[in-house]
Amino acid sequence: MLRLSRLTDYATAALGWMAEHPHRIVSAAELATVLHLEAPTVAKVLRSLVRAGMVESFRGASGGYRLARPAEHINLAELVEALEGPFGITDCAAGDACAHSTHCGVSAPWQRISAVVAQTLARMSLADLARPLPASPERRVAIQVEVA
Repeated sequence: MLRLSRLTDYATAALGWMAEHPHRIVSAAELATVLHLEAPTVAKVLRSLVRAGMVESFRGASGGYRLARPAEHINLAELVEALEGPFGITDCAAGDACAHSTHCGVSAPWQRISAVVAQTLARMSLADLARPLPASPERRVAIQVEVA
């Protein structure tokens, strides 16, 4: 199963809250309270987001954190990479060679699949997460019944 870590989930929640309050500078402690998370965990996530350039930090008595860019300019691929490292569905798709790479027949397909997933994440912004998904058209299947 392809699964992101809890830190990435927490980072998404933190960025989502900041996107709803784009001009507000929030402390790590306040963000932890709002998100019902442990303060050290939120601080760790925020450090990663600052390093990645998605969040900016301010020092001092009224310091804290806010988005470094509008939510529309923060894509999900950079969010995942900031917390998870280079994206890849398998180790070889993320660029790590293994002892079987010279004779492996599935490395190239996994790399293509990883590229498609990464491109999809890159096309989605933090702002897209806040928008409701469009209603899918109802799919109707015609069933023919023959009576003998």
